[in-house]
Amino acid sequence: MRRWNGWGDESVEFALNEDALAFLALRIGAGKPAADAGFAQACAQIAPSRLPAHRLIDTSPEVRLRNALGQSLPDWLRLRYGVIGAAPDGVAFPESAQDVRDLLDYAQQFGVALIPQGGGTSVAGHLTAPGGVPSLTVNMTRMRQLVYLDTESQLATFGAGVLGPDLEAQLRARGYTLGHFPQSFEYSTLGGWVATRSSGQQSLRYGRIEQMFRGGSVETPSGTLHLPTFPASAAGPDLREMVLGSEGRIGILTEATVRVTAAPAYEAFHAVFFPDWTAAETAVRQIVQAGLSLSMLRLSNTLETTTMLALAGHKKLISVLEGYLSLRGCKEHKCMLMIGVSGRKSLARTALREALVLALPHGGVHVGRYMGEKWKQNRFRNVYLRNAAWGHGYAIDTVETAVDWPRVEIMMRAVEAAAKAALGSHGEQVHAYTHLSHLYAQGASVYTTFVYRLAGDYESDLARWKSLKKAASMAIVENGGTISHQHGVGSDHAPYLAAEKGRLGMSSLQAWFDHVDPQGIMNPGKLLP
Repeated sequence: MRRWNGWGDESVEFALNEDALAFLALRIGAGKPAADAGFAQACAQIAPSRLPAHRLIDTSPEVRLRNALGQSLPDWLRLRYGVIGAAPDGVAFPESAQDVRDLLDYAQQFGVALIPQGGGTSVAGHLTAPGGVPSLTVNMTRMRQLVYLDTESQLATFGAGVLGPDLEAQLRARGYTLGHFPQSFEYSTLGGWVATRSSGQQSLRYGRIEQMFRGGSVETPSGTLHLPTFPASAAGPDLREMVLGSEGRIGILTEATVRVTAAPAYEAFHAVFFPDWTAAETAVRQIVQAGLSLSMLRLSNTLETTTMLALAGHKKLISVLEGYLSLRGCKEHKCMLMIGVSGRKSLARTALREALVLALPHGGVHVGRYMGEKWKQNRFRNVYLRNAAWGHGYAIDTVETAVDWPRVEIMMRAVEAAAKAALGSHGEQVHAYTHLSHLYAQGASVYTTFVYRLAGDYESDLARWKSLKKAASMAIVENGGTISHQHGVGSDHAPYLAAEKGRLGMSSLQAWFDHVDPQGIMNPGKLLP
């Protein structure tokens, strides 16, 4: 069963070993675990529903609690400490576009706010119920079937609530893949990927979701928006762009048609180490600008590299690796690059060989497939470390952005420094480290992780998070980054969106939302502040 107050399945644990705990204690101090609220205690806080009865709506406290929040740290704080606050008045589980249409008509009739939900993996506050008005969460995960696969055009149409593993299983059975693998892959949905402009770990080969999304159907309060598929069109602005990143503000995506490709015959992940960040960044920029047929480039800075090696276990094996790397010039400032290749074996191996040739003049040391394959095995499990860290008294949170190449290192240093200053104002230290998760010819995403100690009470921990989030977000804005490269905006990033869109851009978005949703019932408070 899925955890109600943490990440993933209750049966899956990804423990922090003693060496990892000693590593954290040395850097930020020993954590003190806090007592979690129980499920029954949290359910008891759910207020009586204000919704008129409807055949699709479940108003039980248990179901409402399990669908009330996402995976952001403020969501976790509310669940772990049992400070639930506003919760949806009910949860609906539509099974067809007509069911969604009925729910929209119901919501307009009774003045109910609708919150579209996929897998509930949002880390940006997309799912929070608005205060003051009745609200209904529309859980789309029963609309998960493969509707049609056009093998000639390589297009597949799915119900928008299909989870990542189910989507891939249905395609792989027919010899295809979407190739979209965000870290939340196991629990996130196709509709959620579209609504938040998601990016998968192998986007270098398969593209971001906006390259994959070719059309579909959206049920809006003003009617149905049909988006036909074309290989290309010059017929005015592309309406798909009005759906991508809309975060439930215009309606509910019921079906999505996506571009698929043949499942790769060969796939491999290799690790390369560089002596320092300057050498590593220069090398990956040259590799990505060479246009090689790679599926992934993921570069960790020095502190993330150190952290990954510390958390890996296998002390003797890591010690041997460290010794070898030191002999090759990769010592205390070393940075690790993961290179992924997918596709025809001959082409994939050629692309890898060319990438390694470009890495060599910058001190790149290729250590083979072992670490890359270990990363692949755990790439959807590493997020379970959030559960383990909480159990030892630590919080883990992230921010991510994207900038052009001249600002990449500046952004990385600024965000980490901002986080340290923010937690320092609370008398605490933060373990902040960064990687470039997606690389482009023009720049890269900059993804920073923060580990810090919990205070042990809701108000103090919320205050620490607010300080950290504001400082990191302001550092992003002040250094010319997008407020989100892959997590979306939600409510957590909404205060910083205007710096990117400008006054006219913000008013244009508001006008579009008002046009399709004149009563303002669709996910109010998200995306626009």
